[in-house]
Formats: sequence, C-alpha cells, structure tokens
Amino acid sequence: MNTLKIIIPGLILALCACQSSKKEQTNLQPSTALEYDSLLAAEVGADDYGMRSYVIANLIAGPNRSQDSVEASRLQRAHLDNIARMAEEGTLVLAGPFLDDQEIRGIYVFAVETIEEAEALTSTDPAIQAGRLKMELRPWYGSAALMKLKDLHTQVARKKI
Repeated sequence: MNTLKIIIPGLILALCACQSSKKEQTNLQPSTALEYDSLLAAEVGADDYGMRSYVIANLIAGPNRSQDSVEASRLQRAHLDNIARMAEEGTLVLAGPFLDDQEIRGIYVFAVETIEEAEALTSTDPAIQAGRLKMELRPWYGSAALMKLKDLHTQVARKKI
C-alpha cells in the first residue's frame, strides 16, 4: 500500500509533464504549414520529389597558373563577370570558391541536362581558356528550389561581385 502512495503521485506527475511537453512541441510548429505549389514546381522544373537534374562542376587548378599578378587579376575579374553572366541567364544556379587553397578551387552547379551543355558553358570562362582553371563535370540530382537561389542571394547581398 505504501508503494502505491509513492507510485500513483509519480505517475500523475509524469503524465502532466508529458502533456506539457506535447503543448510546447505543438507551439514550436509554424502556425501555417507550407503546401505543395504546382505552379512553383513547374516554374523550377521540379519532379514529383521536388528535385531536378543539374550538372555540378569542380573547378580545379589548371596547368597554367604562372601569370603575373596583373594578368591573374584580369583573368579573375573576367572569370567573375562570366559567372555573373551565366547566373543572369539562369544556366548557373550556384557558384563559389573553396576557402582552403587546395587543388579543387570551387564549384559550379549548372541548370542544364547534359555534360555537353555544361562543357559549352565552361568553355566561355576566360580562366578556363587561359588554362588557369579546368573543370570536372558530373551529372547531379538536387533540389529544384536551387533555381530560386539567385533571387534570395540578391536580397541578402549588400555588394555585387
């Protein structure tokens, strides 16, 4: 009997704690859940899983990196201008350098279906043309939401490249 006097209040406290915990979890949920948007899915080329095909590129240090600082700077500016052009066209959805100064210098994610299309785009890069960079291209399957990245980036960037 003494054991029940200890167990029953303990069970009541445990049940109250569980109910309180459920309320706290519910309050953490957004008040309105986002729903599937068929128009947005079509706009970004999403399949039923919200995904699409891309080509991802590793930008690798090329065989010709012996330019003087003036020429290297000119090539870098032309490289960045080319990135901006492809982003504006919508063929390049993500680009950026790695920060560790290794052989793989950066990445691109192209919104194209084939390696050949990505090769045509990479051949327009002055740093590739000069041999300062080379590309390793691979097909990739990722979120179609990346197609909206440029718009979001514009909203958070105070300065342009």
